[in-house]
Formats: sequence, structure tokens, C-alpha cells
Amino acid sequence: MSDIESKEAMEDSAFVEFWNSVLAPKFVRFRHILVGGLSRHSEAIFPTLPVRQGDRVLDVGCGFGDTAIKLAAMVGPRGTVTGVDCCDAFLEIAEDEAAGLPNVGFLRGDAETSLPDGRFDFVFARFGTMFFANPVAGLRNMRRALKPGGLMVHIVWRNRADNPWLSMAKDIVLRFLPEPGQDAQSCGPGPFSMADEAMVRKMMEVAGYDRIEFRRVDAPVFIGRDVEDAIAFQLAIGPAGEVFREAGPVAEQKRTQIEAALAEAISRQKMSADGIVMASSSWVITARNPG
Repeated sequence: MSDIESKEAMEDSAFVEFWNSVLAPKFVRFRHILVGGLSRHSEAIFPTLPVRQGDRVLDVGCGFGDTAIKLAAMVGPRGTVTGVDCCDAFLEIAEDEAAGLPNVGFLRGDAETSLPDGRFDFVFARFGTMFFANPVAGLRNMRRALKPGGLMVHIVWRNRADNPWLSMAKDIVLRFLPEPGQDAQSCGPGPFSMADEAMVRKMMEVAGYDRIEFRRVDAPVFIGRDVEDAIAFQLAIGPAGEVFREAGPVAEQKRTQIEAALAEAISRQKMSADGIVMASSSWVITARNPG
């Protein structure tokens, strides 16, 4: 594991640098939404994950460490969980959250570049693989991290139509601002890059998996404590945030109009005890390393 850590420390890709310098601070600011909201999808499938006491587990794109900590409870004291992420700020929070848990550790690394070979019984990723610039390479490294016969599960967003919590805000922002250009800096292919079942199945077959299964999960997702919080979230992160960021000064000039349009749409959404929720839909994809 230390070999990967030193390699990543020596030279980050432009993509990893962008995540650390631009996106990570925004994700940290909205941690309450990203953990509290997105966890509803992982909570729906955690009871059915094929994880056993004593397993060695790799959590790819572990973020703030919440899934790694849940997996650690499942593997028990005889098992171990290693969380991997490329963002220093995420890992600092994850290490603080997991302090005192002897069976959880974290590693700075890029799954598209390298992962430990053949060490793990189970590999997991929640809403991380959609951002692989080279998805086949990342998926292949995840498979190679598995022991022969080992299992992987990753959760990805389904199509735009079934995820208005992301698509609605972008559609509104595009009334005022242009689409980002081809040279725009982004978080990667984007949240809907693995929405197409046939395409992702082929990617995973090319990466060497078998027994590939897709299961749809629909769940309300938390987007903000109130309208103001939800607007700030949408303009910082995700497809709408990318449009707003890339428009630069023009976006700031039109901020008041954009925020008013978003407020009108968001105020029509459902309220829960925690705040505003919207419909969302994901794929839970399971596959095996044939060895």
C-alpha cells in the first residue's frame, strides 16, 4: 500500500489536482448533504452486501469515510477495511471520523492508476466510478485488487430523467448561461456517465468481470436544509455547479436571476424532517473477479 501512496504523492494527474484544489473544498462545505443525502442509496443495499466477518474490504473513492466505517462494522475485529481516495481533505476527515477503530485505514491513491493487487475479498464504491476519466482502467484495477472469486459492488446514478435533483438545476442555469466548452475543467465524465446498462456491462466485461448484475434503487435524496442551502449546493457541485463555475464573471452578473429561478423551482419540492428532498435513482452493480 505504501508504494501507491508514495507514487501518488510524487506526481498527481491534472484531474487529481483539480479535485484537490477546486472541488474538494466545495464538497467539504456541503458534506452534510453529500453524506446525509447520498447515504440513503447505500443504506438501501448495505444489509444485502456480500460482506462477511473477517473479510478484507477495499472502499474506492471513500470520501469522508462513512461507508468505510459501516463496512468495518460488518467485517468485525477479524476483518479490515481500507479506504482509498485522491483528495487530501476527504482523507483527513475520514481519519478523524474513524479514529479509534483498529480495523479501518485510509490510503491516498488514484484507482485509475494503481490499487493493491489481489488482496481483497470485496471491493466497494459509492458514486465514485462515474468520475473515472478512463473507466475501463479504473474498473480493471478494482478487479485486480480482488482475490480470485472476490466480489465488487459499485453504485452509480441512473439517467437524468430519473434524477431531477441534479438535472433540474442544470436545466434552469442553462436558461441564463452557456454550456461549458470542450476545454472546461470538470470532475470527470459526470454523474450520468454510467447510466446506460448495456454500455457499463460491456465496460465491465472488458475489465474482466463476470456475473454482472444490475439492480435499480429509487430513493428520495436530501438536497439542502432549506431553499437557500439547496441553491448554494446546486451552484457549487454537480452539473449546474459546473455550468456556473465555467461561466465565470458572467455567472456572477446573473447570480440574482439564477438564484431566483432556482428558488422558485426548489420551493415546490417536498419537505422532510431534515429539509428538502427530491427523487433520485441509482444502479447497484454487482460483479465477480473470475480469477
